[in-house]
Amino acid sequence: MVATVGGAAAAFDEALNDSHKRIELTVNAELIEKLIRFQRPERVLHYLHALDDIRIARLFGLDPAEYKRLCAGFDEQVHTAATELLANPEVADAVDRLPFEAGQHVVAIGESTTADRLSWFEILRALLAIRRPDDGIRLSNLAVSGCTTTQALAALSTLTSQRPDWVLCHLDANDAQRLGGIDGPRLVSMLETNRNLLLLHDSAMRDIDARWVWLTPAAVDEAKAAAFPHFQRAGIAWRTSDMADTAGMLADQPEPIVDVFAITTPDSGFDGHLDDGVHLTGLGQQEIVAAVVVTLAQLS
Repeated sequence: MVATVGGAAAAFDEALNDSHKRIELTVNAELIEKLIRFQRPERVLHYLHALDDIRIARLFGLDPAEYKRLCAGFDEQVHTAATELLANPEVADAVDRLPFEAGQHVVAIGESTTADRLSWFEILRALLAIRRPDDGIRLSNLAVSGCTTTQALAALSTLTSQRPDWVLCHLDANDAQRLGGIDGPRLVSMLETNRNLLLLHDSAMRDIDARWVWLTPAAVDEAKAAAFPHFQRAGIAWRTSDMADTAGMLADQPEPIVDVFAITTPDSGFDGHLDDGVHLTGLGQQEIVAAVVVTLAQLS
């Protein structure tokens, strides 16, 4: 009887360990997929010119075939999102009227909302490829997850070396991190953020002949962000009012502006935040790109 009980206990422990391993593998797979979605090592380690897909795959602990499969899956989602948006006549017409001329170069700078493989900018790329394939409009996404306005300013030469015809700037979410909780200090003060954004524009425009477009920062879902375990462990938080302050400052600038903040505030009925309350779902990104093309079409 003792042996039987002992054997049953051992079998139970083994089954439990197997269950934990399966859960761990699932969690790891979800984490890896999220990392690949938002992290672009080749943009951070750009000085490593030989950082090809094989080496990038190894950084994520994947074989190259699996890495390429995941990237292809994101590309497919972007194409599907663009196709769905073009079913809306207003969006399709706006894409046709976007003021980008044939052969022009459109560059985006920003943080994870733009670096996202499912981002509004990647969907914009797909919209133009589907709707205006013969125009040869080139799109370069320079956004880096975690980027602050200070870091963007330090990387100014990366932007100007692209010689863009259009710059779409979407920054501030990382500046607005509150250290130690919702009442803690900002990672980058509001005064410094304003100074960095305006200096980034003014410095770039001395070296390039481009049209500059501001995108206001997206609002955050404060409740989700406060409950997100990784943010709790890191002791960081966000206030939607901080994004509102930056949006207000940008609205006073003479350049065109896409009011992403207004679209993504909880009061607008927006339900496009991931479980961390900061990053956006694919549908949330679709709403942003729809606003981008409709707003920019009015410039033509």
